Amino acid sequence: MNGTVEPAHLLVVDDDARLRDLLQRFLTEHGFRVTAVADAAAARRAIASMMFDLLVLDVMMPGESGLSLTESLRAEGNTVPILMLTARGAPEDRIAGFEQGVDDYLAKPFDPRELELRIRTILRRAAPAPAPATPSVPVQLGPRWFDVERAELRGPEGIVRLTGGEASLLQALARRPGEILSREEIGTALGTPEAGERAIDVQVTRLRRKVETDPREPRFIQTIRHRGYVLRPGP
Repeated sequence: MNGTVEPAHLLVVDDDARLRDLLQRFLTEHGFRVTAVADAAAARRAIASMMFDLLVLDVMMPGESGLSLTESLRAEGNTVPILMLTARGAPEDRIAGFEQGVDDYLAKPFDPRELELRIRTILRRAAPAPAPATPSVPVQLGPRWFDVERAELRGPEGIVRLTGGEASLLQALARRPGEILSREEIGTALGTPEAGERAIDVQVTRLRRKVETDPREPRFIQTIRHRGYVLRPGP
């Protein structure tokens, strides 16, 4: 054992050859191992033969879209973090991405340095968290418990997989139980203050499916009309 840490392996999927090559060079120069392919079919072949720490997917591609590929991977139980690239001014892409289970999104055109920062943020969220020196008291949500420091949700079925956005959302709510958080405050906590109300609502809806016994009648994550959301822990 030489103690060397392997660089995170990224899969970049984009049909724009110029952008694909630029991102591969930039991300490689900044310490990542990068595989780049042009479409979803090539991405599937790569995923079947290699392990990746994160996928960077374009929404619009010839043939299968990035959204369709994401939906398929999640249906297969693949939990690899996904960052979606969307066209500027296309909030419906962002909302659809959250609905399918992406961890973050970035609108084109973008600065490659912002992409790098978002990738590193997602990878930090996905990494196992060290045990805190003084363990915090987990928050009870019916039969499940949420460790705020580790951003880890556990239940009778074991660890419940949360996307980076879902984990950050539940952390924000759990750190202020009983307090109403506006959508603006939640967007800031997620690191996407520009996300918009609809995108926040979609994240809440997805999180409720993993926390609530009946998401249609939420007990723990409650909507406060015209104000935001509040977490009310309990057995």
